[in-house]
Amino acid sequence: MSERSAAPGSLALVESLVNTLDIESGADALDTADGRARFGLTEAELPEARELRESLRATLLAHAGHPAHARVTPLGELLAAAPLRVTVDPADGSAALAPADAGRLSARIATAVAEALVAGTWLRLKSCEAPTCHWAYYDRSPAGRGRWCSMQVCGARAKMRRYRAK
Repeated sequence: MSERSAAPGSLALVESLVNTLDIESGADALDTADGRARFGLTEAELPEARELRESLRATLLAHAGHPAHARVTPLGELLAAAPLRVTVDPADGSAALAPADAGRLSARIATAVAEALVAGTWLRLKSCEAPTCHWAYYDRSPAGRGRWCSMQVCGARAKMRRYRAK
């Protein structure tokens, strides 16, 4: 949906998971073997991955000041079961967060969220306000007040609806 560049760092994982569902067409990339392979998912893990995706979408909508699109399990509850560990490089003493179970998508998402919190980028990842879109995008606007994933598509549609309503 969006012509924007990918979110920075590990937030790209969160953005790409949310964007596996095209709300307008109903196409879900997780329905395909290639789509599941991008995230290391089996068919048995799909219900959990979809629940995580929609909880992330609701959180990203909240980042943009919008209500949740559906009733979802709070993201904090889903990530609570995804333990992280701190790794320390013995050579230089640098520390990093890592998922305790790198095979679990929720652990990798929890790591991405924690890293984004530390970097101060978490609140810049948002969902488009267009009800037929809700595509995830990284808001690079100076004031951090971006509203649409694409000004040329979703933004133009919203402005045209507002103009026609007058």
